[in-house]
Amino acid sequence: MIPEIRKNFNSAYSYQTYNNYIKELWSWTGGEEDFRVCETPLFIDQYLSDSLVYASEQIVNFLSSEDFKELSKSAVPDNLIVPDEDPHPLFLQIDFAITRDDSVKFIPKLIELQGFPSLYSFQAELDRLNRKYYSIPEGFATYFNGLKESSYFSLLQKAILGENKPENVILLEIEPHKQKTRIDFYITEKKLGIKPVCVSEIKKSGRNLYYNLNGKHTEIRRIYNRVIFDELIRKNIKYDFDFRDELDIEWAGHPNWFFRISKHSLPIIKSDFAPECYYLNKLNKYPDNLGDFVIKPLYSFAGSGVIVDLEANILDQITDRENYILQRKVEYSPLIETPDEFSRAEIRMMYIWIDKPLLVNNLLRTSKGKMMGVDFNKGKTWVGSNIVYHP
Repeated sequence: MIPEIRKNFNSAYSYQTYNNYIKELWSWTGGEEDFRVCETPLFIDQYLSDSLVYASEQIVNFLSSEDFKELSKSAVPDNLIVPDEDPHPLFLQIDFAITRDDSVKFIPKLIELQGFPSLYSFQAELDRLNRKYYSIPEGFATYFNGLKESSYFSLLQKAILGENKPENVILLEIEPHKQKTRIDFYITEKKLGIKPVCVSEIKKSGRNLYYNLNGKHTEIRRIYNRVIFDELIRKNIKYDFDFRDELDIEWAGHPNWFFRISKHSLPIIKSDFAPECYYLNKLNKYPDNLGDFVIKPLYSFAGSGVIVDLEANILDQITDRENYILQRKVEYSPLIETPDEFSRAEIRMMYIWIDKPLLVNNLLRTSKGKMMGVDFNKGKTWVGSNIVYHP
């Protein structure tokens, strides 16, 4: 992206330094590596940084509109509506593929978005370790809006804890210590003092929820929700309460926003940076250039169920057509020079929305395969997760 910075980073790179970096990072999980962390962060220039911010603001403005609130009402499945919905999401993620425009400049194109938490604590730890083990050029940052590590965690604490004591707030997940994202839970616990708790460990009494904290029956007043309903249903987890119950709790990320801002939003997003997208059940005929599209299930997570190489007979076989969208493919551009070949990038712009949506941080995913994800990068190096530094 910035040739001299990339050249300097690659020249200074050593496997031993990377190995030490990874060893310290995964000390949070006792040395078990749950996903691949890329050998390098991404350094971007002012033009791409400005484009990402502008594209994000354009999309956020639409998500803040009354039109969107009305259009997204049907996104939450009737059997999963949770009461006491907040007027907006607390956490918002916008994922962009980095591609090129006609002038050969790198530009962002919307891939997905979610009104659900991301790896907020983990990304801060990545920045800390990048700066410890690598030479990050002066004047480059990962945070936005003037935030530093301390002010970032103060904001995250305000969002997650609200006015509550840490012992009355939990990070709620399904078998949290088996999740690939558990490193984020452990860093969050260290920084904010809240424990990751499995849904199966919660006890209900009247309108109140409780958990066991160091042998003490402790009331839960606020939930930092990391539960994906799709996984909850698929694993048939048994638990003592129902998300749809009327409960005396606050949600740090109300569950309904997982659906309202999701792949369900893509066909209605109005933005110069959003590719053509349709609800499958509302198409009268398939596009003539069907090979230029991908099909995505609305309610899956982490890319499961996406079909890239499309033919009409594949779509004809889908019976629950209301649960799928058809989205024009975005061509990820070779972006990061590595020792063997260029890798491609997807950048997540991360928001916290307390009083207004505030851009706070980012997340980087890199790939040398057809798509992002482990299955497309087996045996490859200089791929995986990291972070973006912008001027």
